[in-house]
Amino acid sequence: MTDHSRGFSRFPTAPVDVPTTLSGPDPSPDHPGWEPDAGPVEPASFDRGFAGWALGFAIVGLAVSLFVGWGFVIGIVAIVAGIMALRHPRDSRRVAVWAIVLGGVSILYSAGWLLYAWAVLT
Repeated sequence: MTDHSRGFSRFPTAPVDVPTTLSGPDPSPDHPGWEPDAGPVEPASFDRGFAGWALGFAIVGLAVSLFVGWGFVIGIVAIVAGIMALRHPRDSRRVAVWAIVLGGVSILYSAGWLLYAWAVLT
């Protein structure tokens, strides 16, 4: 039989003395501790706004306008959504400006396709 009385008393498995330390606020009366702000807290908003949508429409409008002339409608939607995003305070201005610029470029490409088609047909 094995000797179970020596189980955890040897080096690899023996209990180790761990020093204890106090953590937390100082319990002295001079130190009041942490107190939360009394002001109201606004809940987190999950409103992403129009900037991302405007940029998405601008990219799709640019891709469509490279192949067909009727992609200007998507570019117009991108520009309108970009302008709405500029007026919304939580939206990224940089993304909204990119959406407006790419929407304008998509309208220019679409206009080029429409002018080319008009010249070929007449």
